[in-house]
Amino acid sequence: MKPLITFDDIGIEFDGRDLLSHINMAIHEGEIVTLIGPNGSGKSTLIRTLLGLQTPTSGRVIHHDKTRIGYMPQKLHVDPTLPLNVMDFLSLVRNVNKSQIPGVLAKIGIEKLAKKQVHFLSGGETQRVLLARALLNNPNLLVLDEPVQGVDVNGQVELYNLISTIRDELKCGVLMVSHDLHLVMAKTDTVVCINQHVCCSGTPQHVTGHPAYQALFGVPGAAESIAIYSHHHDHVHDENGDVFLTDTIEAGKMDTHVHGKNCHH
Repeated sequence: MKPLITFDDIGIEFDGRDLLSHINMAIHEGEIVTLIGPNGSGKSTLIRTLLGLQTPTSGRVIHHDKTRIGYMPQKLHVDPTLPLNVMDFLSLVRNVNKSQIPGVLAKIGIEKLAKKQVHFLSGGETQRVLLARALLNNPNLLVLDEPVQGVDVNGQVELYNLISTIRDELKCGVLMVSHDLHLVMAKTDTVVCINQHVCCSGTPQHVTGHPAYQALFGVPGAAESIAIYSHHHDHVHDENGDVFLTDTIEAGKMDTHVHGKNCHH
């Protein structure tokens, strides 16, 4: 796979404090890289550096093979008093050919949203519109900052599947920032865990087993040892509302032909 972006020993210092130190990593064509780390670990700073919005104190960002970046921010900020539908919003992208927009909307599966006002969009719809916006200039590298922000679990799974499908169709690289570790791991080729520096990197299986990852996020599967409450109905109600234990029924101590009612607790 050809490299699209290389971070060559990136360091960023601000007010005497290291925000990033000795960051070395690359994103390749056709590869999904997920960047993880605790709050304040430097993920946003690294993304700003990639986009050219932050100048590194040391090191350099190398763009290979005429890299074209499509960026998806965490959130959409539009003044609710501004009448702006999805088609008009996407038309604001610099150098976009308006005739491209319907095809991109169809690729994302949101062509029916073209005339909908952006401030009436649901969380999932908003994220899909932002993803469509990132695709408009035919990028070969997608940079997705928390792409499932504000989306329910089912919607998150759908979005991650969609991102994977887009990668397969366009053969583009994807750099994704995420806190949703368990869901995103299944759709990731490489995970890079940072906390001002690169703590560990590799396949999801390698990273989740690494002591540095476990120190930051805990041991995978630990949540499974926590008991989950499950309500077991050990009784029924007869037509008069009287309660009978199921053990009593099984012992033959009452008429099992009593019509039980649904129990709601």
